[in-house]
Amino acid sequence: MLQRYWFGDVDEQGCRGAGTDPAALAERATTLRTGMEAYTPIDWETARNCGVARDREGYINLLRAVCTRLAREKIAVAYQAGDVELLQMVRTLDELDNVINLLSERAAEWHQVTNPSFSRKYRRLPARKMLDIIRREARGGLSDVADEINRLTGVRGRLMREVSARADEVMPNVSALIGGLVAARLLSRAGGLSALARMPGSTIQVLGSERALFSHLRGGTPPPKHGIIFQHRRVHNAPREVRGRVARVLSAKIAIAARLDYFRGVLVPEFIDDAQRRIDEAGVAA
Repeated sequence: MLQRYWFGDVDEQGCRGAGTDPAALAERATTLRTGMEAYTPIDWETARNCGVARDREGYINLLRAVCTRLAREKIAVAYQAGDVELLQMVRTLDELDNVINLLSERAAEWHQVTNPSFSRKYRRLPARKMLDIIRREARGGLSDVADEINRLTGVRGRLMREVSARADEVMPNVSALIGGLVAARLLSRAGGLSALARMPGSTIQVLGSERALFSHLRGGTPPPKHGIIFQHRRVHNAPREVRGRVARVLSAKIAIAARLDYFRGVLVPEFIDDAQRRIDEAGVAA
């Protein structure tokens, strides 16, 4: 019976080696399909008999080179997926939010030291107006920090638009349901489109509310009804008595939409229309 291995073929007549070029052996390895019921385990002596290695060390070195080649090829293919860059974009956006918030708080505390009357204004003003006041009144290093916060805010706005546009391309059906930005945040928390497409609606519903979920499991607090999807207007604008139902229906439709995006990759208008109608029905108070 013929046995095909990554380094050659073995049968009753002996072994025929496939050479020692790691690239060629890696390509050969990707074509092998052997049922486990007919598979015979190998040892390095078999490879030596095929003429591809002189000793065990040579066999291990060649095997390592082939595996490294295969790993690099798989990584290159994975990086070509459309959701990989989107993941980095939305995570960078989240980091920008954290940096802007931290710098804004620090700038406000700094400005309060030099201008004690600012404390009351700080508590009442929106972040943008607060920053404008600091930029007008501050001098020296604090002025530079305020200018940098303003510049980072502009970067965040541009990146946010890019994230939304890219999400429309990578996951058109999910974006059509909940908007590109919320869709991208779901993708980021799930870890990729493949992972999101394999999640049930109940998991998607509470994705992003891990702390509340663990608190419920450990301390018996009320279970969370929604996570990231609360950012979507259909959920946070829904009456409180039906908000959980809206979140449940929406997350179920998102699960289907994610599968359509992963396996088809194109917008399905008839699905979107039906999903929007069912979500609207769920939002009507009984």
